[in-house]
Amino acid sequence: MSELVYLNGEFLPKENATISPNDRGFVFADGVYEVIKYYNGKPFRYEDHLARLKRSLNEVQIGFKNLAELEHIFHRLLNENNLAETQSGVYLQISRGANKRVHNFPAGITPTVYAFAFPMPSFTEKLEKGISVITREDIRWLRCDIKSVALLPNTMLYNQAVESGAGECILIRDGKVTEATHSSVLAVKDGTVITHPLSNLILPGITRKVILEICGANNIPVEERAVSEKELFDVDELIIAGTGSEITPVIQVNNTPVGNKKPGEITRLLQHKFFEMV
Repeated sequence: MSELVYLNGEFLPKENATISPNDRGFVFADGVYEVIKYYNGKPFRYEDHLARLKRSLNEVQIGFKNLAELEHIFHRLLNENNLAETQSGVYLQISRGANKRVHNFPAGITPTVYAFAFPMPSFTEKLEKGISVITREDIRWLRCDIKSVALLPNTMLYNQAVESGAGECILIRDGKVTEATHSSVLAVKDGTVITHPLSNLILPGITRKVILEICGANNIPVEERAVSEKELFDVDELIIAGTGSEITPVIQVNNTPVGNKKPGEITRLLQHKFFEMV
């Protein structure tokens, strides 16, 4: 059975879904996206994802207004692709639309809206045992708060992690940890969770937000500040967090072990509370 996708108001087989070569998402990476995880057919933090999508659209001035119809679209994609009773994800991409190649934002064009559903199981072994990561210079642009489809720097850096046998790449800008290529980064030192404050340099991660809520509910101190590159090699625990990563322990940075090279107590507590929620 062919995979069913959504494109510009239609549900159709994936092999029949086509866009114009003049689409600005293709020509300029002029678009934004979201990935929402569903646990047995129920979206996790749907309203948070929708609010972030709306913000990204506003920041890049894409005039897509039909946000209310998305939930129905996503559920139909899950149901028609037999994914409603599993851990699944829905990818949504909205580009500015097709137009002749001009560098300004053209008026009066219709956004291109594309969505598909896919299996998204938890990485159980990584959640249990943890992963190693590498560090690299943060070579991305200065509007990382927008969930843009312009991900070439992220993919280049993540590919370096894959080639070195690591599970992620943590990014360093001006001597400070920002985030990872597709995850938030949170450190634990002396019982305090530390993470970069929201700014133009990091994506406002949904899982990051959930972790901070869990910390507040469980009297775990939090510092929202940038961890220095030097500090990174002296933390007690380290976490990457995201829709796909969930709450994954980091046990080694480059060639340096984190703590005793095992997931720590606070990481385990956060995992436990997180999976209680989902």
